[in-house]
Amino acid sequence: MRILVVGAGAVGGYFGGRLAAAGQDVTFLVRPGRAEQLQREGLVIRSPRGDLTLPDVKTILAGVSAEPFDLVLLSCKAYSLDDAIDSFAPLVGESTSILPMLNGMRHIDVLTEKFGASRVLGGQCVIAATLDASKHIVHLNDMHAITFGELEGGSSERVAAIAEALKTANFDTLVSEKILLRMWEKWVFLATLAASTCLMRGAVGDILAAPDGKRVIENLLGECRAVAESKGFTMGPDFDARATQTLLTPSPLTASMLRDVENRSHTEADHILGDLISRGGDAQKGEHGLSLLRIAYSHLKTYEARLTRTN
Repeated sequence: MRILVVGAGAVGGYFGGRLAAAGQDVTFLVRPGRAEQLQREGLVIRSPRGDLTLPDVKTILAGVSAEPFDLVLLSCKAYSLDDAIDSFAPLVGESTSILPMLNGMRHIDVLTEKFGASRVLGGQCVIAATLDASKHIVHLNDMHAITFGELEGGSSERVAAIAEALKTANFDTLVSEKILLRMWEKWVFLATLAASTCLMRGAVGDILAAPDGKRVIENLLGECRAVAESKGFTMGPDFDARATQTLLTPSPLTASMLRDVENRSHTEADHILGDLISRGGDAQKGEHGLSLLRIAYSHLKTYEARLTRTN
C-alpha cells in the first residue's frame, strides 16, 4: 500500500513517521524547506512511546507528478484544507482512499464534493503533539489512537486493509461502523473544551475552581450536544462518562486552541465553533439568543481581528 501523508507537521509527521519506521511505503507531501530539512536531519520524534530518527525520508513536492497513491492521510489544520487539497488532488486516482484526521465536520463536506463520497473515509485521531523550535515532533503523552470507517457505516475490504497497515505501527486502531457518530462525539467534546478554556483563559482545573466555573463547562457541553442531537447524533452513556471524567475533574488540561491564542497564532475557531453554531440554528441559543458558545466564538473572532491588525 502506497501511503501519502499530507504534510510532516506534529500529527502527520508522527503517524507517518511511525508507519514508515514499521516498513510501510510512506511519502510525505511537503514544502521545499521542510523537504530539505528532512533530507538533512531526518524525521525526528521524541515520544514516551520511544524516540525515533528516521533517515532517508521519502518526500514529494506539490506540482511534481507521480502515480496515484492508495491512501492519503490528511491531518492539516482546518484553515489550510483548501491549499492541502490543491496540493494532493493530482495524486488521487480512481482507487485512492482519503482518510482525513481533522476536527469538526466541514472537511467531510468539502472532500466529498471534490473527490466523491466513495473515496472519502471518516476518521479521527487522538494525540497530543507539537513541533519544537527545531521542527522536531514532540509527543506530549502516550496516546496515539486512530478511529476510522466508511461514512455510510458497515465494513469493507479497504478499511480492513488500511487497519492492518496502521496496526503495524502499534497505533491504538479502531474501525468503527458508526464513524460519523464518533466524529460528532469528538467535535462536541473538543468544542466544549476549546470554548471553555479559551473563553476563561485557563485550564479545566482553573475553571472548576472559579465561581460558577462548573456551570460554564456544563452549559457549554449541553449547548454543543444539542447541536449534535438536532442533526440526529445522540451521545450515549459511554460518552457521558468520558466527558464528565475529563471536563469536570480538576486537571491542567487545555485545548490546543488556547495554546494557539497564547502563542499569538491563527486558530480553528471558524471550524470548531463557528461551523457548529451554523449547523445548530436555534438548537443552542440562550435565553436572549446569545449562548455561551456564541460568546466564546465572538471572543475568539475578536482576538483574531486584533491579531490581524497588529501583525
